[in-house]
Amino acid sequence: MDALRFFSISAAPVPAVWLEAPLGEWETLTLLAYFGVMGLLAVFGLHRLFLVRLYLKHRDVRPPRPEPDGRWPRVTVQLPLYNERFVAQNLLEAVARLDYPADKLEIQALDDSTDLTTEIVRNRVEELAARGVPIRLIHRRDRVGYKAGALQAGLEQAKGELIAIFDADFLPAPDFLQRLVPYFQDPGVGCVQARWAFRNREDSLLTSVQGVMLDSHFVIDQTARSASGRFFNFNGTAGILRRRMIEGAGGWEFDTLTEDTDLSYRGQLAGWKMLYVPEVEVDSELPQDMASFQAQQARWAKGLVETGLKLRRPIAESGQPWRVKLEAFFHFASNLSYPLMALLALLVFPVGLIRWEWQEPWLLLADAPLFVATFGSLAAYCLLPQVLRDGRLRARHGVLFLGVLAMGVALLLSNFVATMEALAGVRSPFQRTAKYSQDPRRNRLAHALYRPQGGWLAWANLAVAGYFSLGCGYLAWLGAWSTLPFMGLFVVGHALAGLLSLGWEGPSFSTRLVGKPAGSSVR
Repeated sequence: MDALRFFSISAAPVPAVWLEAPLGEWETLTLLAYFGVMGLLAVFGLHRLFLVRLYLKHRDVRPPRPEPDGRWPRVTVQLPLYNERFVAQNLLEAVARLDYPADKLEIQALDDSTDLTTEIVRNRVEELAARGVPIRLIHRRDRVGYKAGALQAGLEQAKGELIAIFDADFLPAPDFLQRLVPYFQDPGVGCVQARWAFRNREDSLLTSVQGVMLDSHFVIDQTARSASGRFFNFNGTAGILRRRMIEGAGGWEFDTLTEDTDLSYRGQLAGWKMLYVPEVEVDSELPQDMASFQAQQARWAKGLVETGLKLRRPIAESGQPWRVKLEAFFHFASNLSYPLMALLALLVFPVGLIRWEWQEPWLLLADAPLFVATFGSLAAYCLLPQVLRDGRLRARHGVLFLGVLAMGVALLLSNFVATMEALAGVRSPFQRTAKYSQDPRRNRLAHALYRPQGGWLAWANLAVAGYFSLGCGYLAWLGAWSTLPFMGLFVVGHALAGLLSLGWEGPSFSTRLVGKPAGSSVR
């Protein structure tokens, strides 16, 4: 207790209530709060293990693909664009190469841009139309509803009975429609989702770590949920939806930031089937800077909580089995781990002082199962797709997992704010993720024009990193070594978040330190 009082006076103030409480009372309350938070995080960890188990059980289950019967339905391809001047032309060219009967194909460039993108897209659309490509530009000036509003506006003019959607950075292969459209011969299928691939995943440690995180989603989450009959979500791009499903579920709505998850859940509640076909991959681009990555993840986190709140009653009152409803709850509640992690961040230093003060082995023993459930499950969830992809466990996997842990901390403040805003009903505009270019010269210009600024979040992360650095130094001076690795993770994660958001490029050691994968993608 003397160490705590010394630190409160000399370095960082400890809440006065702890110092005024009887000796032992504040320690008990702090430990109860700490183990309570760790227990809740462990529950989320056990859910991750449950998804891993579902994946292993159903990994070989694939929806039967009917042979094409020669009756190709009319397809409308929608391309929602907003200030995408550096990637829009590549998308238009890729979609123009789709191998599908021209009299059954319609392409809509849904452009809401406020910069040169509109002129670039208009010129390229006119060139493609002159070549016989069935494409046209639909330009909105008001951007009501953001992406969902653009999709709904296009739907009202669409002629297709199937709607394929590609975001600006996606490049579908020519046979995309021919491979996925036959699944709609089953009249109960409302959506077919392909898997995302990432052309820039080896560009940096940041993109490599994002690749690992999204592999876990597309390999484990989507396979487990789709193949086991749980609720499954359309990912907003690289997929095809049946028009009757969209309209029967109420159309595109823009009262959440994840309009894709909202629509796909409403569609399934209405009885439509959703299929995942991971063997069909569509090339895409990962955010190349920390600020864009944080903005994307915060939008997804906030939107998922908003959608869960919106649909909680329809899901609870549906005729789905309890196990399906429970998994849907965990799906929507997953981002509540960020407020829990924020509370854990407040507790970890006082708990480190208590460990040193008490010198009780049972504290470490009590921690062990909670850490295994929380971080062991995360290791299994993140590394299983990589091990399957490379054929064996490799040294690069350990580096990547440490990167995942650091990036999880780097998202803590932004996703905490996003989650709390969603719970409080605070609305926010749809913030696009900046898309760049593989051409280095165009990439630099795109970086200068579109890269979000770190702002207060960058400095807040650096301040938190400084706080944890002081705490680590003090615990090291005391010789309280057991808490240092955990606190060190907060230092590294918050420091990376702050420095990268302020423009530090970071070391380009993805290939040198992490290495390149030995195998192809796992499905």
